[in-house]
Amino acid sequence: MFEDIFSPLQAAVDLVPQSPHPDNKIAATLFTDDWSVSRTNYWPACIEQKIGREAKIGNSSGTIHAETACILNAPGPVEEAALSITDPFCPNCAKNIAEAGIMEIYLDHKGFDKDFFKRRGGDFENMSLRICAHAGISVFKLWREEQKIEIIYEPPEHYTPPEDSPIIQEEIKAASEDLFKQHIAQAAAIHQRRKFSLCFAKDADEKIFCLTARAHAVTGYTMTDPEEALDLLTPIGKYSFIQEPVNRMLMVCARKGLDIMQNYFYCSQIPTSREQVNLVGAGIKRITIGDFEKSRDRHGRKAMKQLSKVGIIKFT
Repeated sequence: MFEDIFSPLQAAVDLVPQSPHPDNKIAATLFTDDWSVSRTNYWPACIEQKIGREAKIGNSSGTIHAETACILNAPGPVEEAALSITDPFCPNCAKNIAEAGIMEIYLDHKGFDKDFFKRRGGDFENMSLRICAHAGISVFKLWREEQKIEIIYEPPEHYTPPEDSPIIQEEIKAASEDLFKQHIAQAAAIHQRRKFSLCFAKDADEKIFCLTARAHAVTGYTMTDPEEALDLLTPIGKYSFIQEPVNRMLMVCARKGLDIMQNYFYCSQIPTSREQVNLVGAGIKRITIGDFEKSRDRHGRKAMKQLSKVGIIKFT
């Protein structure tokens, strides 16, 4: 546990009035012993100006969630960082938090009294906390004024999450379109019909890597048991335990402190609406698609048309 756990939460609470959301104002602070970054939920400027706040992107809101915004804007590797949030987090953010390797979450106790949580608390209890448990993430409730802390969940000592679909990372000498196509072809031969994403990314020393991420159950869940895999593939309401490949790639690059190179991001099929919004939040302006006939649902196709029509993302 970090020595000072109240100041980062106070930073998020102080920032929350700046959230542009009219109803759900949420803020978070991601921090390590060396740095911190605070963000609210927000509409990326290009979405706000070219599409508007009212329109959905496919079936997703156009907002970047505060937790995900912190991860995408972290100044260093996110792995083993801690996250303070003004409100309990949704299952989609829980998946991103787990994939990014965050190990501790601190929640303002006042967030549990808000109307939004009272309406959606079941998602937090039934999915968000289950995701944290499988990923080995500790979750705490804080009272800032009283300097009080309550354990919501702590994993068993020495718990290590199982992993049966690790990210493939390979160092390459230089980035080029021909090499990009070559790596895509190699990955396609391995993954065949499975959804996957691939990108070139740089580390702080300017070393270049090719990373490949397959769609898979979120960190800590295994799909080796057919019955368990079927349960994981079955959505609970609007959420599922599957981490789509583009979201997985964005979070893993943040986890490792890698900077994704423009023009070298690939997905084997059209990403989901939420993946596309998160791509905008990550500053990705071009994505190569393997099969334009494939999409998880019709909403991904709609989102692609919306974003490409106004020039926010180029799909090639």
